[in-house]
Amino acid sequence: MATKFKMYLISHSHTDIGYTDRQEKIERYHVDFIKQAINIFQSIESGIHKEWEGFKWTCENYWQVENFINHATEAEIAEFNRLVLAGKIDVSLNYLNMTELADDTVYRSKLAAGKRWAQELGFTGKSAMTADVNGYSWGYASALVDNGIDHLFSCVHGHHGLAPLRRQQRPFKWRTPDGKELLVWNGGHYMLGNEFLLIPNTRFTYHLKDEFENDTTTDQFQITERRIFRYVASLKEYGYAYDYVPVMISGVVSDNAPANGALMDTIHQWNTRHGEEIELEMITLTDFFALVEKETVPVYSGDWNDWWADGVGSTPAATKIYKEAQRKYHLAKKLDPDSTRGIASEVKTAEDNLIMYAEHTWGYSSSISEPWNTLVNDLEYRKTSYATLANVAASKNLDEILASYGQVSIYPNREKKYKLLNPHEQSVTDMATVLIEEWEHVDGTYITEKNMSLITATDCATGEIIPSQTVRTARAIEVKVWVTLNPKEEKTIKLSIGKLPEKLYDLSLSQGSEGVVDIVPSSSKEIATANRIENDFIQLSIDSTQGIDELVFKKAKSAILHPKRTQAPFSGVYEYTPIRTNPVEERRVMGRNRKGKFAKRYTAELTDVQILSDGDLFTSVLLDYQLEGTNIYAVYLKIYKVASRIDATIRVHKTSEWAPENLYVALPFSLSNSELFVDKMGCLIRPGIDQLPETNMNFYLTQNGMLYQSEEERLLINCNDAPLVTFGDLAADEITLANDQTAWKNQEIAYSWIMNNYWETNFKADLGGFYEFNYSIQYSEDMQQDSQTQFTNLAQGIIGLSI
Repeated sequence: MATKFKMYLISHSHTDIGYTDRQEKIERYHVDFIKQAINIFQSIESGIHKEWEGFKWTCENYWQVENFINHATEAEIAEFNRLVLAGKIDVSLNYLNMTELADDTVYRSKLAAGKRWAQELGFTGKSAMTADVNGYSWGYASALVDNGIDHLFSCVHGHHGLAPLRRQQRPFKWRTPDGKELLVWNGGHYMLGNEFLLIPNTRFTYHLKDEFENDTTTDQFQITERRIFRYVASLKEYGYAYDYVPVMISGVVSDNAPANGALMDTIHQWNTRHGEEIELEMITLTDFFALVEKETVPVYSGDWNDWWADGVGSTPAATKIYKEAQRKYHLAKKLDPDSTRGIASEVKTAEDNLIMYAEHTWGYSSSISEPWNTLVNDLEYRKTSYATLANVAASKNLDEILASYGQVSIYPNREKKYKLLNPHEQSVTDMATVLIEEWEHVDGTYITEKNMSLITATDCATGEIIPSQTVRTARAIEVKVWVTLNPKEEKTIKLSIGKLPEKLYDLSLSQGSEGVVDIVPSSSKEIATANRIENDFIQLSIDSTQGIDELVFKKAKSAILHPKRTQAPFSGVYEYTPIRTNPVEERRVMGRNRKGKFAKRYTAELTDVQILSDGDLFTSVLLDYQLEGTNIYAVYLKIYKVASRIDATIRVHKTSEWAPENLYVALPFSLSNSELFVDKMGCLIRPGIDQLPETNMNFYLTQNGMLYQSEEERLLINCNDAPLVTFGDLAADEITLANDQTAWKNQEIAYSWIMNNYWETNFKADLGGFYEFNYSIQYSEDMQQDSQTQFTNLAQGIIGLSI
């Protein structure tokens, strides 16, 4: 080589919480790894290991540092701070390697904690790194920049994933949605240096497929020589423009790896032999980006859609608990913006556990091969506990806040007064729910199926009757109240109950003596039959095989069903890939598809329709389906009479299956001349359009759902419990990546991807059990209000509380 080439080695420990051991054990490991790094530097300075001079260590994220500070002695912290300020230990100010499940507010709070630590110490680093994860929401870039982080080093793991631009080891500037820029180095795998066998006494082949795979006889350093020279030559062959390259390396061949000063022995050996051609040098993340900042690099804009977001679908029950915790957390923030009403410790507990559940590790490394293993189950329940503990903490905090607004606990003979709260900064029209316990009475009358419909709600201030409808649940009566509230408005209502009127006979003969209504009405009154439902806002028809075959929102200017739909709205699609080899290998060979070429696919078939209730606010309908892979697939519809809105609850009894499988809910909606937007962490994106070049279009992880929007109308689709969505043909095939010609993706049919057990290592193998998923479809002509705000307000709703 004519020009001397530099290989910069960045030593770190990849944080994979729960992949190699118990989560709390991993936390302890990373505290000890920092202590080990400190010991290495002390041994260098004392002369015990003078030959390790030049060693550097980078803490992969601030979570490692935060835990170290919480568990180290004052002397250890002081020594750590000294080494950080000396530039020997560096700190990536990213918090953890995350999925996009984390929301913008919570993640920014964690980034801000790292920023405060840096400012208090006088640490001037402004770089972050991630490892393993295959992407980030476009809003993530904004969150980093807004917290003083100017650089991001990404170590994409190509297993079932891919780096953007279809090339690793490429720098670029990532323009954020608001026009700022983040300097990115799109690097290699986070243990690439280990594949060069730079750590003594190792043999490791992963991405570098060559003749040395499984070679145990060739001298290790000879393999090191061949691989490094070949790697640099390969870079040049692909048009690599720089005379240096960064390489991440771990102290041993493992995730959650300790520091290892012996790396310097190999570096010295290499530089003695080959340093005139290719020199190896350890460097920190901060110092590396000081070099990159001098380069002129291309600028790209758009979402870096994550290939690894689908783990949330392997634990759908826990993810639902998590999503509810998120909503409660944000409701509390709105009701207590100054943090004077709630419990600060519970807020922190909620934030900590929301982050830990959203961290990218989704189980123990042998979850698929050994689903019966005790450690597999230990780690699964610990992962679930993060969602549960977040929900408990968010609930406690919200309960405390609602008590400050006047909420009371149950007690006998309570007058049925309630307060309705709009927690939002915008006017909201929505359905609030207030409860009557099953043992309670209203005005001395106990509630039965016969008199339930006689309950009325009255505005205590005006005496106005508020539209309402009553339904029975397992342990209470729910009174649904339709109300419009101004920003932050509170309204007090009182429930009362009338007397049963004398029942008159139906002389219209529309209902036969057998009790069936099957004659077309002669008037234009509301209709609610097993074939057709119609009111002032919605017209819907149901066929005998698929379910809904016509759906019209009368206020909409265009059709809301996709013209190319092949499944009915909310019907299920199940698929599994038969195991031809073994459960692990069958998943591995799928590559970046999430099912095999020979996957079996089944569409739900309608078996029954029932009108469950028909009141002033809505008609409730049950669509019962038969679907392979399930014992129950039932759709409960709430068809509103007071708005262009349908709520759907999908109840599933999933059978147990070890083979790779997926379950989808069809959402074949659309609007004419509209664009599709997906609500992601901190931003809205248009799939196939607002994406970095060569990124994933197979599926997306949403915060609240998606919307179709034209210049004068929008259709919001809230996916309250199941955040994964996919678009287009479900079959396995060669995968098209996002580019400037993929706007067609934006118009494809949508599916909610409610569960999968695809990954061959650490996804939960067994999806069997009972589940419930909730959706809301709402039409709006309010184009003035921010669509993300509409999403959030629809998901969080209006609060009703007993007073």
